[in-house]
Amino acid sequence: MKRIQIINGPNLNLLGRREPSIYGARGFEDYLDDLRRRYPDVQMDYFQSNSEGALIDKLHEVGFTVDGIVLNAGAYTHTSVALHDALRAIAAPAVEVHISNVHQREEFRHHSFISAACRGVICGFGLDSYRLAVEALLAE
Repeated sequence: MKRIQIINGPNLNLLGRREPSIYGARGFEDYLDDLRRRYPDVQMDYFQSNSEGALIDKLHEVGFTVDGIVLNAGAYTHTSVALHDALRAIAAPAVEVHISNVHQREEFRHHSFISAACRGVICGFGLDSYRLAVEALLAE
């Protein structure tokens, strides 16, 4: 059985309530239930934190034992060299995910510090971006 770790960063605990015009009206845990049903032969673990250090600690914890990581680092995408370094330090491939198309948004969201340390980037497909990332990891 393949094991995929999904990691969400700051403010993503508010999905379903936070700016639904951008992020949709569905909470992540509800979506995760659907994702797990879609892939019954994949163990999907989920972690969310608003703290950069906790995200790094989780990457270190799972980065040598899982088959892949789906990472939505939220705003840390655009600021964190430390997350970039953590991704480079681990063995598991990671796919960077964004719910919205960050390139249609504010200029500061157009640059990612973590993209260069990830296998690929998926953005702009709503919560379905996570499914696409899982598909990419399973295809390896």
